[in-house]
Amino acid sequence: MNNQTARAALCVTASALGFTLSHGVIRHVGEALHSFEIAFFRNLFGLLVLVPFLMRHGGNAFHTRRLSGHLLRGGLQIGAMLMFYTALMFAPLAEVSALSFTAPLFGTIGAVLILGERIRLRRVVALLVGFIGALVILRPGVVPFNLGAGLVLGSSVMWALAMVVIKRLSATESSLTLTAYMGVVMTPLSLVPALAVWEWPTPTHLAWLVLLGSLGAGAQYVMAEGFRLADATTVMPFDFSRLIWASVVGYFAFGEVPVIWTYAGGALIFGSTVYIAYREGQAERAARAKSEKENERGREKASAQSTSPTVGEGSS
Repeated sequence: MNNQTARAALCVTASALGFTLSHGVIRHVGEALHSFEIAFFRNLFGLLVLVPFLMRHGGNAFHTRRLSGHLLRGGLQIGAMLMFYTALMFAPLAEVSALSFTAPLFGTIGAVLILGERIRLRRVVALLVGFIGALVILRPGVVPFNLGAGLVLGSSVMWALAMVVIKRLSATESSLTLTAYMGVVMTPLSLVPALAVWEWPTPTHLAWLVLLGSLGAGAQYVMAEGFRLADATTVMPFDFSRLIWASVVGYFAFGEVPVIWTYAGGALIFGSTVYIAYREGQAERAARAKSEKENERGREKASAQSTSPTVGEGSS
């Protein structure tokens, strides 16, 4: 492992810890405030962090002809966030982390059904293995249905649909525009359900909410840095440390002891998502190489035509 790959692995592992600590903060503050209100403050503080960045770019950040797409994306992400934050109140942290790995599986299904992407047998098998992993964790018919687990799966479906919308938007929208509308759409949308359960936070709770926003923003940044430094398939396995961190935080902060089925199912789910990401990466590289080869042939053909003698030149 070279230095750059090691830094990427460290970034993704640190982001996994940051996300897990933020989940612990949500659980802790959720003993006094509703999860809907916590989600609003998370979005509010995230937007405040974005304000200097958006001011620097001016109106260019909000130039779009696809406002409805940004609103749809924001609505889906708010739905996913509200379900996930609520799930943290009902299910052990390790179980929530393990089941959240299903989001890429639902994303693959969404890309096939909505975007018309092709999927071959090996990725179909990987999807089946991933969903078997979810069943291993849930063990229907053996243990009672857990509302928290159901909410995590619902959140994963909503998040996967949001990713499909983002894929469509990214064909015409810049990363700057996608980021800008994420903040300005999600904050007011999350305020609506928060008002229905509103309680003014105490100074102590407000401090925890600021910490939540800082942890979330920091984890997002170092994860993006990790994926910038190395291929996704190289660093994705380190994201599995989320399950380990969740077990540690859950045990020491909340007295949770995860069962072996959570680890077994989580490993199946995560392994399948890594394999799907690997196959998708291979397909993208093959398509890019084919496109480059076709472009090169086009340039060679154009060059040959420009240097071949015309009829007049040959007759002279």
